[in-house]
Amino acid sequence: MKQKPRKPPVPAERYETIRQGIVSLFEERTGPLTARDISVTIRISEKDVYFHLAHIRRSMGKGNKGRVLSVTPATCKKCGFEFKKRERLTKPGKCPVCNGESIEQPLFSLV
Repeated sequence: MKQKPRKPPVPAERYETIRQGIVSLFEERTGPLTARDISVTIRISEKDVYFHLAHIRRSMGKGNKGRVLSVTPATCKKCGFEFKKRERLTKPGKCPVCNGESIEQPLFSLV
């Protein structure tokens, strides 16, 4: 059976860039957000959110009223280990202490 050629997906209409949308999302919300919360609201993949957050973290100190991207580190749900020294913004795969894979996502906010 032949399949019909698919139409390319139409991207969502945007009035601001993705990074501007993420920053305005932080300004609207009072509490910290996970990458999943941001991806659902902005309608981009979680992987892309981490890419944009890394850029926002680098560019926030340059003329943006002294705001900084604050990262609350990920923690292991099993033993409570906190990933304080981790520089990457992504969620770790395993806990180095108990080898558990049940890990809470890091939280992000603008301070």
